[in-house]
Parts: sequence; C-alpha cells; structure tokens
Amino acid sequence: DAIALAPLTNSLSYLEDGDWGVIRRGDVQFYDKDHKPVTRPVTQTSQSAIHVDKGNYRHFMAKEIFEQPEVISHTLAKYINPLDGRISIPDFKVDWRELSRVTISACGTAYIAGLVGKYWLEDMAHINVDIDVASEFRYRKAPLSKDSLALFISQSGETADTLAGLRHCRESGLRIASVVNVPESTIARESDFVLPTRAGVEVGVASTKAFTCQLAVMACLAIDAGRARGILDEAKVAAMLRSLESLPGLIHELLRQDEQIEAIAKKLSRSGNILYLGRGTSYPIALEGALKLKEISYIHAEGYAAGELKHGPIALVDEEMPVIVVAPDDRLYEKTLSNLQEVAARGGRIILISSARRCAQNAEDIWAGIAIPDADPFINPILASLPVQLLAYHTAVHMGTDVDQPRNLAKSVTVE
Repeated sequence: DAIALAPLTNSLSYLEDGDWGVIRRGDVQFYDKDHKPVTRPVTQTSQSAIHVDKGNYRHFMAKEIFEQPEVISHTLAKYINPLDGRISIPDFKVDWRELSRVTISACGTAYIAGLVGKYWLEDMAHINVDIDVASEFRYRKAPLSKDSLALFISQSGETADTLAGLRHCRESGLRIASVVNVPESTIARESDFVLPTRAGVEVGVASTKAFTCQLAVMACLAIDAGRARGILDEAKVAAMLRSLESLPGLIHELLRQDEQIEAIAKKLSRSGNILYLGRGTSYPIALEGALKLKEISYIHAEGYAAGELKHGPIALVDEEMPVIVVAPDDRLYEKTLSNLQEVAARGGRIILISSARRCAQNAEDIWAGIAIPDADPFINPILASLPVQLLAYHTAVHMGTDVDQPRNLAKSVTVE
C-alpha cells in the first residue's frame, strides 16, 4: 500500500502472486512461486507523505470534501484536450463502434459511480451496459462476449472482489479497463487500459473526492463513446465539455452553503432512520447519500428510486421520518415532485436538494432546502453529491463518531 508506506519511502517494488523475499541489511532478494530468484523493478510512487495532512481542517473527510474543485479540475485536465476541445484518453485503444456491451463491476461507492456511468453510457452512446456489485459478479455466471469491454472501478485499486472479477473477465478473453486512484495498484497493473483519477491521497474511509473524480472520468468516457458511435455531434460534445469544465466553479459555489447544511445536519442527528429518494441519475446519488450517512453517523438510512416509494418505503413515513429528496431541476423533476407531495401529505420531514427556484416553490412543504446551482442537467449528479456528503459529515460530527475511521470499516477491502 503506497499510502501506508508514504512516510517511509517512495521507492517500491510490486511482487507478483506467489513471490516471496529475503530481507537483509541493505539488500533484498525476491523469489517467484517456483522459488527461483527474480528481479522486480523498483518504481517511484506518486504518493507522498507531505500530502497526508489535515491542514486546517478538523477531519480528513472535511478537507477532502473541500478539495473537490481542485481535484476534479486536475482529473478533467487529464482527459480534455485544451487544443482541440475533445476528449483525449491516452493509450485507450478501443473502437467504441465495435463494442456490443460494457460490463461494469465495483464495490461500495465505486459501484454507485459505475451506476451513474451506466445511465450516461446508455444515454449518450446507446450501448448496452451491465453493472454488478463485484462481490456478486462471478456468482451470476453471466455470458461474457469478447466484443465487450469490462470496466472496473476502485479508489485503491486493491479491492479483492473487484480484482477477482477482473481476473474472471481476463480468463474469458475480455479487454479490461479500470478507473483507479492509485496508478501503481494491482487492478491498474492487471488492466489493459488505465483511466486514472487525480483525486490525490484520500485518507477518510468514507470516499468523497475520489467518488466525484470517478464520476468525472465516467462522464468523459461516456462523451468519448457517444462521439465515436455517432450519437453526439461535435456541437453537443463541445457543450458538454464546457459543462464539465464549469464544475470547479459551481462546486465552490455549493460549498459556501456549508454552515447552512451543518444546521440541517444538527436536526438530522436526532433521527433514528432516514430515507433518500431520487430518479434517473439522482437515484444513485440517493444511494450514495444513504451509504455515506450510515457509514459515518451509524444512523440507519436507505436510498430508493423515487418511483418505488409506493411499493413499500412509504409505510415508514410519519412525522418523525426525515426524507431527503434529490430532485434537480431537470426533465424528471415533475415526477419526483409528485413523490415529494406524497411524503408531505403524510407529515414527512422533507429536505429537498434542488435548484433555488424549486426549493422556494416548495417552501411550505419542506423542512429545509439545499440549492444546487443551475447547470446542464448532465452534471447534476456530480453537483448533488456535495450536499449529501456534507449532510453525512456534519451529522456524524454532531453524533460524536470517528468520522475518518468509522467502526468496523477499512479504507481498502482486501479480503473477499
């Protein structure tokens, strides 16, 4: 783990499965699984101890939330060519027109990033996308076609279930791409194509900046696929890239609401159960909001597709139940509004994440509103991620939990 060793060294040798070594003073000899001496190259890691510092923040998680404008900008700079205004993915030798399917596999927050990516790829590129929780992927025994691309997402690049899924796809002859935050990781080394995020070191167990950087990469990938497959014309591509490039400024604007969101979180900290709702690409953000909250505050929370409200979750709604509705001002807003009104009619405490205009229109029905800036609906999932992160963070702080290292959790899950 390069981050764990960062305070000690930036020179690392990565061993292959079955390798072992003999360490002596000033010397190390590696052997392979057949006990034959081998040489493994020494690499200089990009991780550095100087970056692993809270700065002026109380917790790493807060620091990492507020770093998002910068790291998203760095990530986009990796993929958007400023000279021709196009997506440029170095060494990504995939002809999107020849692919029949994309198979995505990931765990936890990375899975949710993949779920947003599924919506984007199917919408922008008109390509079939399967997505699985990596721990279940191999058990489904789905037919895998060699004209498919297997895409794996992992912050650490060491997630055991995701790596096992990668190797399963390798055995089936698929081309392998990975979205990782650690370019020296095992998943990166075993992939045909690596799509790095530039989130920097993420210490907090609950992923924040790595998640939004994963979304930024997935957005670039979807735009590239849509252009290559003839679904997006050059004018549409240019407009979408301008929207992506506007993200750092819009996120800065959102972060100015930190104190307002903290006040809302103080109320949430007195709740025992919380429901999150969303439609379309807001549905994964509802899942992410619930996951973040339960991870670090230990409050039970569930994310649901808003249209599923009447299929069970509405039975939970009463005057004590906070319901966080992720409803950006997009083509699905009116449908989500009907769900909001159903919750209001039953006395639910609604926190609406939408435009300032929509929050004002629903002032009588909601407990609180969090305004996200008016923007291209395409980037709304990234913008809506910030309020759910801040709500989870401030709620956990008020609960007095260990925000950066919540109980029973690890940053990298390296066992199945």
